[in-house]
Amino acid sequence: MNSSDSGRTRDREIERLLDTEGPKLLAFAGRFCGSESEAEDLLQETFARAYKSWDQLDDKANARPWLYSIARNTCQRMHRKRAGEPARLESLDELLARSTVTVPDLDPGADPHRSRLRAEARELVERGLSALPPDFRIPLVLADVAELSIAEIAAVLGIKEATVKTRLHRARLKLRAVLAAGLPQRKAPPATHSRDVCLDLIGARLEAFDRGVEFPYSPEELCERCRSVLGTLQLASESCAALAPESLSTALRDRLRSGLRGGN
Repeated sequence: MNSSDSGRTRDREIERLLDTEGPKLLAFAGRFCGSESEAEDLLQETFARAYKSWDQLDDKANARPWLYSIARNTCQRMHRKRAGEPARLESLDELLARSTVTVPDLDPGADPHRSRLRAEARELVERGLSALPPDFRIPLVLADVAELSIAEIAAVLGIKEATVKTRLHRARLKLRAVLAAGLPQRKAPPATHSRDVCLDLIGARLEAFDRGVEFPYSPEELCERCRSVLGTLQLASESCAALAPESLSTALRDRLRSGLRGGN
């Protein structure tokens, strides 16, 4: 392939990544850097670096992890503060609150109540994400917004897959606890499963998230409290996935394209 053909291929592939990954990267950058203007700056710098480095990428058919690695490294070079892991991790019992007298009411009926529930959940998730330490927040955004696999997240962050899973599980349970405390409540039914059974079911749900597969148990196999816990876990994941805009604004796309031309 001559240089002109290579350049056209690069232009075409970067344009495709702008369409497919631009909105997700913008959401990722916003949760990494903290403000809309900083997120847009990071997005522009990420695509400019990707454009310059395209020929160095070996696996061009799977450029997504590489692109998010550039974003992460760029943000660190911009000297963004990272708080690290919290000094104390809540126990699972604290996060699940099995002794509560109320549970979230996840059956709001027809619209507009269902839409209101989704809006409240998204607001709570935004708040909960902001409160998470970056070492937990970033893996969750990469999983639920960018839709990267455990292996890809480990490669982006430079940590072991087991560490990714641990941080993801904690982040999911923490967001679930935020939703459980903030959503409309109803009286909690008595617990009909033992603590160990509940923890096994929750572990299976988290593992299904990790593998991107369906949860292997039907609602009929769960007690009402377990259904509430797993329902809020699912709602938190769906609310995270909804954080990315459907597309980039025309103004932002024009700015990104201009940056690519300037770096050519």
